[in-house]
Amino acid sequence: MQSQKGVKIGGKFVGEGNPIYIIAEIGINHNGSIEIAKKLIDAAVESGCDAVKFQKRTVEVVYSSEELAKPRENPFGSTNGDLKRGLEFGYNEYLEIDRYCKEKGIDWFASCWDEGSVDFIEQFNPPCYKIASASITDDNLLRHHKKYGKPIIVSTGMSNIEIIKNAIEVIGTEGLIILHCTSTYPCMPEELNLKGIKTLQEMFPNVPIGYSGHEVGLATTFAAAVLGACVIERHITLDRAMWGSDQSASVEPQGVKRLVRDIRELEKAMGDGVIRIYESEEPIIKKLRRV
Repeated sequence: MQSQKGVKIGGKFVGEGNPIYIIAEIGINHNGSIEIAKKLIDAAVESGCDAVKFQKRTVEVVYSSEELAKPRENPFGSTNGDLKRGLEFGYNEYLEIDRYCKEKGIDWFASCWDEGSVDFIEQFNPPCYKIASASITDDNLLRHHKKYGKPIIVSTGMSNIEIIKNAIEVIGTEGLIILHCTSTYPCMPEELNLKGIKTLQEMFPNVPIGYSGHEVGLATTFAAAVLGACVIERHITLDRAMWGSDQSASVEPQGVKRLVRDIRELEKAMGDGVIRIYESEEPIIKKLRRV
């Protein structure tokens, strides 16, 4: 049942007793192919996810010329710049992504790594924005997101409490969602620190707290839902063996489907905490209880 409280993303409220909002992060797992992107969108839709997320960067702004010139063999050429440019979708690709997601009935948005990328994505009127863990210390970028008045989801990988507090001071808590995160790909279980979800809930009681995972497997992501994460984000891939830096820390379609299924079953099972005798128990009482 949908509460009318929390942060509204598209037509859904997040937090405040609402269903967990599940994001399939496509990121750069499309490998520069709009057809792969569509297949990933299809997989997210078939799994029952609420949204898909992409990444958008102005390569020359985010990376130095020295970084872009570094040798790196890849499907697009022989330098790091060839790779970064090859993985970036432009206007026509995002126009098709927007059309396709609307056709399929799923939200889409992006994590924008520079101010120009925010302005670029804004022309598609996304329901919210995502601040990547790498960008949480970029106060100017945080302020630039704010000017559009959209809900903002912030990942907290590579951050301590001081860094998180500074970002929240810049952004404000109105329309804010915080995701506990560790930015290692893939992340070892002992560094997931899932209790950090509870820490953030206690520190920011009026802000919905979720989880963005980069681990192998599903059990710990499910555990994040048990701990009360109101948003769950995992990278999605067609095949973990595909070429690409994020593929090994991603979940294949059948895994995403299982994760969504189990989270929805968990939501049913959590109940309201009131101890009661259920009608279904009455015949058992008559059969087994002597006094």
